[in-house]
Amino acid sequence: MTRVTVIPGDGIGPEITQAMTEIVEVSGVKLEWDYVYAGLKVYEETGELLPESVFESLEANKVAIKGPMTTPIGKGFRSANVALRKRYDLYSNIRPIYRYGKTPAIFGDLDLVLFRENTEDLYAGVEEQISEHEMHSIKIITRESSERIIRKAFAYAQQTGRRKVAVVTKANIMKLTDGLFLDIGREVAADYPDIQLQEVLVDNMAMQLVMNPKQFEVIVTENLYGDILSDLMAGLIGGLGLVPGANIGEDMAIFEAVHGTAPDIAGMNKANPTALTLSACMMLDYLGEAEAAKLIRQALDEVLSDEEHFTADLGGTLSTTDFTKKVIAAVERLKA
Repeated sequence: MTRVTVIPGDGIGPEITQAMTEIVEVSGVKLEWDYVYAGLKVYEETGELLPESVFESLEANKVAIKGPMTTPIGKGFRSANVALRKRYDLYSNIRPIYRYGKTPAIFGDLDLVLFRENTEDLYAGVEEQISEHEMHSIKIITRESSERIIRKAFAYAQQTGRRKVAVVTKANIMKLTDGLFLDIGREVAADYPDIQLQEVLVDNMAMQLVMNPKQFEVIVTENLYGDILSDLMAGLIGGLGLVPGANIGEDMAIFEAVHGTAPDIAGMNKANPTALTLSACMMLDYLGEAEAAKLIRQALDEVLSDEEHFTADLGGTLSTTDFTKKVIAAVERLKA
């Protein structure tokens, strides 16, 4: 039986984690959940954001799923998510943007996939104080990290029958760092002559995504741009409550919802567990349990096809518990 590390996180994290595990279990796949705890609440209680028990579990199991964790803005400790990605070289952040059911999507059905480099750029956290009134943040782009994420995007496009990969930079201004990323994109594209390379500046990409997103299929970009664009893209299909995420390295993977902890509704049974459940589907694909993942996705599509089944973030009134029950019933019906 496969053992999976589970990090419930903060805010609504424990609620949506409970919903996700119930849905996965009814699919029939056999997993053993190894619960460990990290985040703001643990930090306040122990002084440790990521206790050693988290690292021990991750290193033993090599696969994990986590809820959202709080990161203070502008002060305090750095993001736990960034720390985990850097520690385990989880260089590939993958975020599918796919519309399920009748969720409020601006352009109707969408099927985009964003590949975001996950370990360097400004998110490497290399900062220095020059004086009381001047701070520097260092942008780091390397050939090795750029090439492996770009190759992963092109390989994915080829494997899934997609015809275009957009390489997103600001190479017209940052000619060395972004210029290197773009040059490597061109080099990799030459190895995939059947796939069209789209070279897009990040500001133009933001505009194009809200005007005509269907001109894109796979997007690959640097860390900061990917973080911003993925949230923008989530807005095209109804919000972050519907978008899964994967952080994948050579021998470890951590799957997560990309939304925040939503402390304003924590404990109120209002949270939408779709994003974390879809992240679990990505995890099941990774573990070779594609049929179970397909079953859960079909159930979510069925449930979200009825607007009466929407949670509050989608303009509905269904509770977390009731939504979970609807999805479980759909899974059981589809299994029969």
